[in-house]
Amino acid sequence: MSNRREFLRRTTGSAAGIVLASCGLCGSALGFQAGRRREVRVSGRRVRTIDVHAHIRVTEVWSLVKDTEQGKNLERLLAAPDPKLDAHSVDARLQDMDKAGVDVQAVSIAQFGIWDWADRDLAGKIILAQNEGIARFCAGHADRFVGLASVAMEHPDEAPRQLEHAMKDLGLRGCCITAQIKEDELADPKFHPFWAKAEELQAFVLIHPQGFREGARRFRGNGGLGNVVGSPLSTTIALSHLIQEGTLDRFPGLKICASHGGGYLPNYSGRSDLCQTVFPDQCKPLKKTPSEYLKQLYYDSILFTGEGLRHLVATVGPSQVLMGTDYSAPWNPNPVDHVLETPTLSNADRIAILGGNAARLLRIGA
Repeated sequence: MSNRREFLRRTTGSAAGIVLASCGLCGSALGFQAGRRREVRVSGRRVRTIDVHAHIRVTEVWSLVKDTEQGKNLERLLAAPDPKLDAHSVDARLQDMDKAGVDVQAVSIAQFGIWDWADRDLAGKIILAQNEGIARFCAGHADRFVGLASVAMEHPDEAPRQLEHAMKDLGLRGCCITAQIKEDELADPKFHPFWAKAEELQAFVLIHPQGFREGARRFRGNGGLGNVVGSPLSTTIALSHLIQEGTLDRFPGLKICASHGGGYLPNYSGRSDLCQTVFPDQCKPLKKTPSEYLKQLYYDSILFTGEGLRHLVATVGPSQVLMGTDYSAPWNPNPVDHVLETPTLSNADRIAILGGNAARLLRIGA
């Protein structure tokens, strides 16, 4: 496949206007009519809202994995119809977006772990199917969606190439990766080529946890602790390693966005700072204090309370926070109101968080 134009021409047929738009925003009449969409305004100004944490599923992958040993555990994740999540279905998604006042979603794959066991060849086929499926979806509804790719981090030499193909040839804006790659941290030197390519391409990299397997025994019992506690904890550890192992110094131009408000790290980074003084044998000096690195990362707004959002903005600055929902999970059904109703935010802060920051990072034009 030589380039994005060729791919889109082949997959969308005669829809020439869609082909040229790719995954950008063209202001077309695709999707629902504007009159049926909640229009968000701040001080009378119409604000375009962008959700950076929204999931999608490409069910064509099922044909690639159904006959594998792992396939018996994947049917529920890939084969059962889901009108809100599936890439071949859009009406229910648009209805939810219009009701919530979400103008644009940056969509990324929902099911992690469906290829981390796969050999190089099969993983490559899965990744390509998902990325092409997302590209087709975005091209078909170019005023409402942009796409984030999948990459096979389990095969570190393949991930940079997959990211480049997804962005240059398919028009996707970055990628979504897990907070841990099997037993390896994202700061492991084996992933430096991926981070170098992400920095070169100015890719938006959404870090999304896949639970915290090491805590499985302690997460047993009531409360869904593997998700409620384990997922933010996984992100916290991933970000801490990226800071402490020097990855953010080596690649200062990265556009990393941490899911779920960055986990617990923005609330407790002072302990990391103090460790350099109290336990210098355990915490080697960095170019900056650990808490300062938080201001070169980005975070979604999935924090559930106004106080949580206020504290995150106070810690990292309003330019580093972006609206997120975790669609189609019902964690944050009123993402716009969550931002509008946080009283400590200025109107400029609200405009930036609702969509201004994301438009810049995802290169979404006016």
